[in-house]
Amino acid sequence: MMWHTSLGAAAAVFSLLTSQVVGREDVQIEPQTAQIVSTKGVILDTILDWNDAARLDHTTYNGQKYGCKCYPGRPCWPSANKWNSLNRTVDGTLHVNVPAGAVCHNTFDGPFGTIQTYDEAACADAKENFVNEQWTVEKPADGLWTYFTNDTCRPTSNPSDPCTLGSYGVYVIMATKASHIQAGVNFARQNNLRLIVRNTGHDFLGRSVGYGSLIINTHSFQSLKWTDKYTGPGSYRGPAVTMGAGVQGGDILKAGHALNPPMALVTGECATVGLSGGFIQGGGHGPWTTLKGLAVDNVLNFEVITASGLIVNANEWQNPDLFIALRGGGPASYGVILSTTVKTFPDLPAAGATLYLNATHTSDNEVIWVGTKIFHKYANHFVDNGLYVYFEIFPNQFRVRPFVAIGKSQVQLQDILRPMLDEFAAARIPYEAAFMEFPTFYDLYIDLFEAEKAGQTALTGGWMFNHDDVANRNDEIIAAMKNVVSPAGRPDLFGGMVGHLFNPGHNVPVSTSAAHPAWRNATDFVIAVLPSPEHPSLAVKKDLQNVLTNNMDEGFRNASRSGATYVNEADPFQPNWQSHFWGSNYPRLKQLRKKWDPLGVFYAVSTPGTEDWEEIEFNTRLCKKL
Repeated sequence: MMWHTSLGAAAAVFSLLTSQVVGREDVQIEPQTAQIVSTKGVILDTILDWNDAARLDHTTYNGQKYGCKCYPGRPCWPSANKWNSLNRTVDGTLHVNVPAGAVCHNTFDGPFGTIQTYDEAACADAKENFVNEQWTVEKPADGLWTYFTNDTCRPTSNPSDPCTLGSYGVYVIMATKASHIQAGVNFARQNNLRLIVRNTGHDFLGRSVGYGSLIINTHSFQSLKWTDKYTGPGSYRGPAVTMGAGVQGGDILKAGHALNPPMALVTGECATVGLSGGFIQGGGHGPWTTLKGLAVDNVLNFEVITASGLIVNANEWQNPDLFIALRGGGPASYGVILSTTVKTFPDLPAAGATLYLNATHTSDNEVIWVGTKIFHKYANHFVDNGLYVYFEIFPNQFRVRPFVAIGKSQVQLQDILRPMLDEFAAARIPYEAAFMEFPTFYDLYIDLFEAEKAGQTALTGGWMFNHDDVANRNDEIIAAMKNVVSPAGRPDLFGGMVGHLFNPGHNVPVSTSAAHPAWRNATDFVIAVLPSPEHPSLAVKKDLQNVLTNNMDEGFRNASRSGATYVNEADPFQPNWQSHFWGSNYPRLKQLRKKWDPLGVFYAVSTPGTEDWEEIEFNTRLCKKL
């Protein structure tokens, strides 16, 4: 996490630290060996420097030879002169990264020494807002969930608690221009640095953070351009919107609602998700998915900065292979997106419903599970009738908030749910339900979808169940769900689930994207959540990962024949992740990764072409097996 220079006394400390490392005016920019000019007139380094830039930092760890990215303290780490040159190139937007919680600690022990950081007022703000997602999004380098940050330097009431950088990056470029991003990509490539592209930090799997890295923050790119008739490139000629890299789902839905007539698009269910980042690059599912497909099914064009530092367009006609790869081929794998153009469509009236079954209705937990089983038995019925359903299962609790019926009336939604509710009545399942009708989906969205909380520490797994799974193995699925809540052989642990009923193939049966083909027959994607204690030891982390992979998720895999899960919200350390995330598309995606990023400038765990990379030395240095 980061803190802004507007945070009072803490800002002064931050500015002092920054001035010691970047911003010296007496340093001259080092000359480049050669240059080219992009289509936007930006001077770029040529790929002639790639051979030198690609030299990895060699080491041996546990008997294995590795070539690593370069880290502070190593001879290859860029000099202060080089960092100052980069800072001037990016117009002074390069900052030293200090975790947001540092203002609650007496000192921050960072890679450049120890500094005093405690600020009572700023600490009070941090403690109050640490669970606020948008507060976290606005920080330069935060991850919304802290497990993969090494859970370091959280806000505390004990200022003597230690505060370190953990797995956060060392520097962050708060980019406001495309040229800032280009400079960051070029600098990382030339100096063999680990590079993190951070938009909102809305990320379950730690892909928005990275030990010792250079971070490029793209959240300032907030432009929106709506059109009634897209004119290409490509064959589509309907309504569309071009959105900057930093635009979030809730904001663009609000902007679309303000149009006349109101317009909508495929976004995630959570308002803080940045659409152009990992969301779309991983596939992108949300409340409109059953009717309009995945987000990647609606993309028309990407403006993207490649690993070479060039700005290119990727669409149906230009760089079509890159266009395919960016649509579901893996986050942070092929380039940095500047803007994305997607299809829009008129917003529609919608009906919604909620369903609650918990300890206030019964003291018998088995009754809750019987109700859950009845609900899930109708999952195919729900999506085949065009619904999207968001549900949660935690100890002694099952809740649906909401059922979403876009383009349908309350009466129509009641008719769709009636068979399930009749079965509830026959089985004497107590519950609480409510039905509502809204003039647009957006009105439903702001009324029925709840804000998530940041600052939590947990591991995330999950699986996709298809139509055949639900029709023929519902008993096995429910048994696997029970095992997530109470992992077999581990009475000391508990888990929970967040489920999403949708079928991208309902109205988009064939896709040209990189997303796993199995999504075209999907019914339910379930996220498994395994809470972690704060500041877990390496032994505890290893144990928790084993429980997630080989206990919780193993039950899901055994209950299903789909063979698929979702790259953005599932266990990245599961076996055969290549097949489970991309199926038959994986070999081509691996080849495209080699074409568009042959040096591995970009990295995100368990994405195409990363098989030989791992974080060694206690999950810190990113290295490639040699």
